[in-house]
Parts: sequence; C-alpha cells; structure tokens
Amino acid sequence: MADPKNEGFLTYAYLLLYIALSSGQIFFNKWVLSSKEINFPYPLALTLLHMVFSSVVCFVLTKVLKVLKVEEGMTPEIYATSVVPIGAMFAMTLWLGNTAYLYISVAFAQMLKAIMPVAVFVLGVAVGLEVMSCKMLLIMSLISFGVLVASYGEINISWIGVVYQMGGVVGEALRLIFMEIFVKRKGLKLNPISVMYYVSPCSALCLFLPWIFLERSKMDDHGSWNFPPVLLILNCLCTFALNLSVFLVITHTSALTIRVAGVVKDWVVVLLSAALFADTKLTTINLFGYGIAIAGVAAYNNFKLKKEASRDPSDASELVESTQRQQSQPLTSR
Repeated sequence: MADPKNEGFLTYAYLLLYIALSSGQIFFNKWVLSSKEINFPYPLALTLLHMVFSSVVCFVLTKVLKVLKVEEGMTPEIYATSVVPIGAMFAMTLWLGNTAYLYISVAFAQMLKAIMPVAVFVLGVAVGLEVMSCKMLLIMSLISFGVLVASYGEINISWIGVVYQMGGVVGEALRLIFMEIFVKRKGLKLNPISVMYYVSPCSALCLFLPWIFLERSKMDDHGSWNFPPVLLILNCLCTFALNLSVFLVITHTSALTIRVAGVVKDWVVVLLSAALFADTKLTTINLFGYGIAIAGVAAYNNFKLKKEASRDPSDASELVESTQRQQSQPLTSR
C-alpha cells in the first residue's frame, strides 16, 4: 500500500513542476521572439518547430521505444472529421498567441487570456452545449469587466497585439468546443499523450502552409536560418516536458487542484514577467482589473466543477478529463 505522505509529496512535486514548466515556456518563447533578446521574430516558424518536434518525439516514444501508450479507437473517419479541425484550431491558437508577444507584454497577454471562459461559454451557448443563466451571465460579466479594467490600466497598449491575442483566444475556445463535440460525443477518450500524438502532425501541416507564404522569404532575406540549434532544441524540449507534466498532474491530482494550480501559474507569470522583461510595466489598475477577472474565473471553475460532480459524483476520471478540456491555454504554449 502506498504511503500517503509520499503520495502527497509527489502531488506537490508534479504541481510545482507543471507551474515551473508552464511559466518557463511562456518566458522562453517571449525571450526567443523578442527583438531585444534572441531576435527571432518568427512565431510561425517557432510554433511549427514545436509541432514537428512533438510529432517526432511522440512517434519515437509510442511506436519505437513503446514506453508510452496511445489510446486506441482512432479511425480515418474520426481523424478527418475530428482531429483535423481540432488540429487546425490548435495551430491557429499557438500561432496567434505567440505572435502577440511581438507587440504586447507577457503580463498583458496573460491578462487578456482571462477572457477565455467567456469565449468558451458564448460559443457553447451558440452550439447548444451550454445554457445561459443569470448566475453565468453575472460571472461572464465579472470576467469581462475585469479584463476591460486591466486593459484600461495598460501603459503601452498595442491594439495589433490585442487583436492577435483575442484571435488566439477565439481559436482556443473553438478547439475546446470541437473537443467536446467531436471527441466526447463519439465516445473517444484521449489522454494528453494521445492528443499530442494525433494532433501535432495535423497542426504542423496547418502551420507549414502559411509559413511558406508568410515567413520563409523573410527568414531567407535576414539569414535567420543561423538560429542557435542548442537553444532551439532546449525550447522544443521544454515544450514537450510541459506536456508530460500536464499528463502527470492530470493522472495524480483532482480536478479542483488542477484549476487552482492554473490560477497560481497565471499570477506567477504576471508578476515574474515584470521583473524579467523591460516591456512589462504593471500598474495598480492592471492588477486590480486582473484580480477581478481571476475572481470571475474562480467562480466559473467552481460552478463547472459542481455541475460536473452533480452529474455523476463517482466518476472522478470524467471530471478530470472535463477539466483538461476546459484548461484556458493550449498545452504547448502555456
């Protein structure tokens, strides 16, 4: 029988690992893309490399070394009608989200991401997955008001960056809706490793086509093919390690713990970015607005957890899977 103390220690270790890797990956991407640091302003290329790396590593781990298992049940029909649209939205989310870092600070981008539950809920109502109620309307209004206040307090606001970030939010909301419609309704249960295995190649293809037309010529003209390979590999490894940490957290913790860890990670990113990046200038209005938005997100999480638990309290695995689908940020760009 497992020692409860050891299990508790491992749970906290996995949570700290997830928070560290998730925050670190965001900072790493910003550092690579920033013109003041590495000077690799090609978010499409960077995201494409992440997807290609994940595709190759997933294939090696599952099919060659066979140290990880991919969930069975995938058919060509399900892949074409479910994985392809999910992969396309995933690619859109990562591309636009990383592009936003060229124009706005990490902290402000994180504040804008707090609007995610609103986008998911509105789209869910539109397709019949959610039902509008006075309580949910109040929660959505609270989150929206908080994000507006945080935006008002931003000193160096770039509307181009805001548009890119909001586009990424819409793409992620659509991905989550597609996961709910195409995967859950077809009875296909996928763990994070399986999602990476199936979705990464599709996302890579979706990113490759626009990269050819939008960034390849710029990279050729500026000689950006000399990007340090060691740094590139480390960035990709950090991305893959983040996905593995998500897998560990989901399999060893509760749904509530995962959501609390997500909120803690958001605050870590906002506060640390002010110390790490010169373009981040936090104001009292920024933090006040973000605090309001996070309070709304916490209320939303609590409402969804109670709703899921009331359906079948004994089915803990379904509750955790639901939490994974509703996480506010894509796995490989957290």
